[in-house]
Amino acid sequence: MERIRLPAVAGQFYSDNPQALKAEVAGCLEGEARKTDALAIVVPHAGLMYSGMVAGAVYSRVNLPRTALLLGPNHWRLGASASVAARGRWRVPLGEVAIESELAKALLMGSKLLEEDERGHIREHSLEVQLPFLSYLRPAIRIVPVSLAETELGYCREIGQACARAIKCAEAPVLLIASTDLNHYEPQAVSNEKDRMALDAILALDPEGLHRTVRRNEISMCGVGPTVAALYALQDLSARQAVLVRYMTSGDVDGRTERVVGYGGLIIT
Repeated sequence: MERIRLPAVAGQFYSDNPQALKAEVAGCLEGEARKTDALAIVVPHAGLMYSGMVAGAVYSRVNLPRTALLLGPNHWRLGASASVAARGRWRVPLGEVAIESELAKALLMGSKLLEEDERGHIREHSLEVQLPFLSYLRPAIRIVPVSLAETELGYCREIGQACARAIKCAEAPVLLIASTDLNHYEPQAVSNEKDRMALDAILALDPEGLHRTVRRNEISMCGVGPTVAALYALQDLSARQAVLVRYMTSGDVDGRTERVVGYGGLIIT
């Protein structure tokens, strides 16, 4: 039987009712935004009520190809340190999204760090919350989800380079999606400053700079590993520029500014 990964956070991070979810996603999108072809995007992964407007601003501005390779953090640290979902489908209330198994095979061949593993995804939300946008905008899109539990620089470099090789070998364009929130649970003014430092490193397309900035300034960016890996991949894919589309914090949404989480959305071409 084909593997079906059931949603872990439907009804919590986003609506588990298909019609309500369609309305929720549509409310985050900008219908008049001009679209561009992108090599990669960086998007947050909180509940749609908090980070959906940031993610939606990004998804509104990119042409989604047939396939997306998703890199996200493994918050639960279950399974392999670099877990690739290589077959089957992921179910969300809007339908089922198929795994692009050929791209997954190519990725797995590119690094011994990467392992075919379902455990790293079973409870993880960081990639699942991208699927309502992907399913809504391109129902037939195929994905390769990769969950990363480590942040060491060499680890990120090897995985990023493996991603670039797999993308180069693909028969059609692949969008690289890095899922991350920014600084966590500090006052708004503090998070704004720390988030700006991290965002500046991403805008510079500088993986070492981002890794160093996050460590030196104690920025609790949960997806630093996936983002650094994506930046290494983008070096090999000859990325030209990154653009910050939108930045917000949870305090901008609910007014509670004493302990916020930052959300940044970027497009890289």
